[in-house]
Amino acid sequence: MAKTGSTDDAYAAAGVRYDTIDQGKVRAQRAAAATAAALPPRGLQEVTESRGESAYVVDLGDQYLTTVTEALGTKNLVADAVRALTGRSHYDAIARDTVATILNDLCTVGGAPTTITAYWGAGRSEWFDDQARMADLVDGWGAACAEAGCSWGGGETQVLNGLIEAGAVVLGGAAVGLIRPKVRLLLGSRIAAGDVMLVAPASGIHANGLTLARKIAAALPQGYATPVPGDGRGYGEVLLDATPLYGPLVETLQEAHVDLHYAVHVTGHGWRKLMRARQPLTYVVERLPPVPPIFAVLTESASLSVEEAYGTFNMGAGFVFFVRDADVPRALDAARARGTELLAAGHVEAGDKRVELRPLGISFAGDSLAIR
Repeated sequence: MAKTGSTDDAYAAAGVRYDTIDQGKVRAQRAAAATAAALPPRGLQEVTESRGESAYVVDLGDQYLTTVTEALGTKNLVADAVRALTGRSHYDAIARDTVATILNDLCTVGGAPTTITAYWGAGRSEWFDDQARMADLVDGWGAACAEAGCSWGGGETQVLNGLIEAGAVVLGGAAVGLIRPKVRLLLGSRIAAGDVMLVAPASGIHANGLTLARKIAAALPQGYATPVPGDGRGYGEVLLDATPLYGPLVETLQEAHVDLHYAVHVTGHGWRKLMRARQPLTYVVERLPPVPPIFAVLTESASLSVEEAYGTFNMGAGFVFFVRDADVPRALDAARARGTELLAAGHVEAGDKRVELRPLGISFAGDSLAIR
């Protein structure tokens, strides 16, 4: 089975270097770990294993508290460009994407959100004068919170003249959630050989890879208006398809008494994220989900190999659950009852840390995901 080269080359050419970013993240994780000594004097303990997961977990005694901070990235720049084509701001979808970026990380550890706060930083005060855009942003944010079942607790708006370009905004936020009962905590150490990987479908590119996608738009015949084969809409509109909120699905499965072991939000690093857990295990993928049409445009326009595409984008996999084989029928039924078809994509084996995409003859080695 062939191993890939650098799956980050094309993204680096667009100005984003995961190798550099990840080094800084690992350094920050190590420094942050030293601050856990502040918790015991307050009667609390961290869940040490949650360090380096998508969300941080603190033991409250009878339940866990979990927190995460995230940001959208550059997808709103696509909305700004597409507005001239459609006459709509699309910031309702952008707001949902931002909330999903935050809460889809929170639920990977089993966290049910209680509160989310917003961070909106603009380059000029005038950004907030656009009433149609602001209405869409506020309404979309509130609607996403309502769907997720959490309170919008406020946030921070800033004007950072000189740090953010005029006409641009940075969107992000933070969330707090609870894990109760405590058996609902999901950590990588719970994965075992024999576990089955259940894939929840992606709606499109989500919020990952937009820097590369924006660069591609400039080279397309009609830019963002270029029709996407197999979809019919313009490239920009398809990029703006909103990200699903996977947290309610996590709660549905847990309430159905599915013994979830772990969960992965498939974002940066693509399918390499399947091996996010620390222990050495081999993740064998035997069936792949349908690939949304947008990825054919992205991979062809950027001259990405299949390896690079699956090592960069979600390629149709938005979220992955790790469950016992005996729980697979119950999980499929519970998800289907709420309108989501999960794909039993493969299983976990004892062995070296790697991801094997057997239908494609691709293998990602463990050292290709240096996020810890």
